[in-house]
Amino acid sequence: MAVWAIGDIQGCYNSFRELLEKIDFDVKQDKLWIAGDLVNRGEGSLETLEYLYSIKENVEIVLGNHDITLIAAYYGIKKSNPTIDPILKSPEAKKLIDWLRGQKFLHVDYQLGFCMAHAGISPEFDLGMAMMYAKGVEEKLQSDHAGIWLEQMLRKGSNRFNREASLIDIDRYIVSAFTRMRFCYGDHRLDFDQKGAPTDELRKKGLKPWFECKDRKDIDLRIIFGHWSTLGLYEDEHVLALDTGCLWGGQLTAARIDSDEIEIVSIDCAKKELTKKDESEVERPTSQDAPQI
Repeated sequence: MAVWAIGDIQGCYNSFRELLEKIDFDVKQDKLWIAGDLVNRGEGSLETLEYLYSIKENVEIVLGNHDITLIAAYYGIKKSNPTIDPILKSPEAKKLIDWLRGQKFLHVDYQLGFCMAHAGISPEFDLGMAMMYAKGVEEKLQSDHAGIWLEQMLRKGSNRFNREASLIDIDRYIVSAFTRMRFCYGDHRLDFDQKGAPTDELRKKGLKPWFECKDRKDIDLRIIFGHWSTLGLYEDEHVLALDTGCLWGGQLTAARIDSDEIEIVSIDCAKKELTKKDESEVERPTSQDAPQI
């Protein structure tokens, strides 16, 4: 049996299946960890969901911001778009969305020594806190009132964790941290606007990758995350970043995590899904905008 973690698919179904073939994925015995953003923007979002649902017993999934966008569109909270329309119009839409709502914000495996969250784990959280807060928002997304709760999550929230805040504000912070975080300041405030790669210029402004934040709470497990295509493949003793920008004409990457040494396998994207001009025009919120879940 092999366990493979894979970065953001974002509907690049053909590339996903090509990668599975390259790693000799055996659905009868192997396991997949998917680091979120299964859908949106790529042309095969419906096919990606359908396939993952068909092998759901062999998959561990954490939700990404684009997966939340799909669920919100299903509830009529967010506008749809041509790449997720086929999902919402599918006769299997309810089944697929209910299954997606049942996925995690954080997956933990003590035996393998890894945990996984789409954007990572807030510098404010140790593992116990992260597990507790993840479970809380998972239960709300799976509840009968998910649509009402999710609408609240899409409103502007805080970039700083505050135990004294309202329950809704705490939930907004939790969901945003797990699905949208990239940079943080020295006081652990999160920055949700900057989407580029870490640079010396940003560091001079006090912005560091969340996993480099000073006094970040200790987490003994290695954290697998995606979400950050401009960071690309990155590995150190604490984290493993796997979003290598397949959607943008980059690669789709898998990492085997059940052996002594991590094995990295990547494929070139089947085709460039969006131009750089397209990329610059999507999801660039200002500080006045509601969070772009």
